[in-house]
Amino acid sequence: MTPDPTAELTLQGRIMPASNATFLGSVAGRKVVYKPVAGERPLWDFPDGTLAGREVAAYVVSEALGWDLVPPTILRDGPHGPGMVQLWVDVDEDPDPVDIVPEGQVPAGYLHVLDALGPDDTPVSLVHEDSADLRRMALFDVLVNNADRKGGHVLAVPGGARQGVDHGVSFHVENKLRTVLWGWLDAALTAEERRAVAGLAEDRALAERLGELLAPTEVRALHRRCAALLRAGVFPAPSGEWPAIPWPAF
Repeated sequence: MTPDPTAELTLQGRIMPASNATFLGSVAGRKVVYKPVAGERPLWDFPDGTLAGREVAAYVVSEALGWDLVPPTILRDGPHGPGMVQLWVDVDEDPDPVDIVPEGQVPAGYLHVLDALGPDDTPVSLVHEDSADLRRMALFDVLVNNADRKGGHVLAVPGGARQGVDHGVSFHVENKLRTVLWGWLDAALTAEERRAVAGLAEDRALAERLGELLAPTEVRALHRRCAALLRAGVFPAPSGEWPAIPWPAF
């Protein structure tokens, strides 16, 4: 259920640290995250004042896919002006869907992403779960061109589900994909995944809704990414034109 767009939004405090103004609030007794457009930090590669709309567009795409990967998110007015309001997600802290482990010690049920050096120069490995939800999230990030899938943006929801947050830097027309979820690199798309991508490209109601949140060129770019995925038939590899992993990774 999406947050009530008409009920009073009351703030309980600011969420720190965050690069953009982010508040914890409540709407009709339900905890929410509120990110006002006025609190968005200007970026060199995204138009000013568009991050809230991109957050909502990510939710709209998740719902169109039927994958429930993004908490219910809307645009509405608030104490600091219009912004993105998203239902708060309670998190199960153990186990971590994305983790750092000693190099070479990938836990059962996890996939290896890369090796690196930790803060004390200890060799470590970046890993993530080999789960259906994370695989869908990795494919979702390709579709929305997510430029900032940090480990901390993957939430372990009590009961075993996984959801993603912080999609403000998505839907760019240029390839901006940066993610910690590279464990399925070059893996063949399943028949279910191909149907989902094809359905997304053919969804006219979705295109109209996204047209209210994104620039026309960005909606067309989403359709091009769908077509490219279907032609390739596999999860993409890093382009080499843009850092593959966000920094920091968590």
